Amino acid sequence: MNDPLWDVGDLSVEAGMDTVQEGEMIRAYFGREPTAAEFGRMVIYKAMCDLLWTLWGLIQHADGNPAEDFWAYATGRFERCKTLMTDPQFERHLAAVRAG
Repeated sequence: MNDPLWDVGDLSVEAGMDTVQEGEMIRAYFGREPTAAEFGRMVIYKAMCDLLWTLWGLIQHADGNPAEDFWAYATGRFERCKTLMTDPQFERHLAAVRAG
């Protein structure tokens, strides 16, 4: 029951796509130019994916998981989330989703 654009946003985040690659991916996904609301949903999900993995990393850190430095992982993900959400374009994406 998940919005498929969650997966598109997550793929963009995890693959470290730049704006050009992201545009190519979402146009290929839809077979056309995405609407502003569709593109906005993908961008919002990018932030939410980073927030989800931030929380997961914090849980790993709190549990003392020795596999890697989960504190650094979580703070890195959270910084990327905050950067995206404080970008002036983020408000435009939110407005497009609300209108769409």
